[in-house]
Amino acid sequence: MATTHALAGVLIGLATAALFPVSGAPVVLAGALGGAFPDLDVLAVHRRTLHFPVGYAALGTVAAGLAVLTAGGPYGAATWFLTAAAFLAAAAVHAGMDVFGGGLELRPWEATSNRGVYDHFNGRWRAPKRWVRYDGAPEDFALALALGLPTAVALQGTARVGVLALLVISGTYALVRKPLVDGGERLVRWLPAWALRLVPETLIEDLR
Repeated sequence: MATTHALAGVLIGLATAALFPVSGAPVVLAGALGGAFPDLDVLAVHRRTLHFPVGYAALGTVAAGLAVLTAGGPYGAATWFLTAAAFLAAAAVHAGMDVFGGGLELRPWEATSNRGVYDHFNGRWRAPKRWVRYDGAPEDFALALALGLPTAVALQGTARVGVLALLVISGTYALVRKPLVDGGERLVRWLPAWALRLVPETLIEDLR
């Protein structure tokens, strides 16, 4: 759902830019990056290491408050704070959304895992609700379209092309999602040991 999260972040950035027109393009970009950011923990413990919905929301609220306090001030401080607020808000939405997706098993459409997203406050994994059964499911792509098409209409130029590119990636991923796992397993069996050592273990451990 990485592209879906990024598109949700673009929408958050657009909403922020509409409320504070001085913020402009940097805030929209920050929303997209914030929407994708938590999934970088795929290199560590996925849906745990960088998934802090409450923490991101709290920091985003502080950043938004500072933006209001510094509006009209020197050095464009308000724009910087708004950019941070959009990034953090999108990251918070991403981390909160993941519990409504599938689990962390290699084939999440089999629904065998009870790990949805880690609850740092209570120190336990929250079970996936599976409203979106798995990343790359048809409903995941439908959600990406629902988020991406309005933003593509609202944006222009390079930003619009970027949103459309994310939609193309989302659609392509939905088509190849299931075969991708089988192909990954075959690739891991085929690659020599020295090549596998170049790949972070967290990316291939389930494929072995």
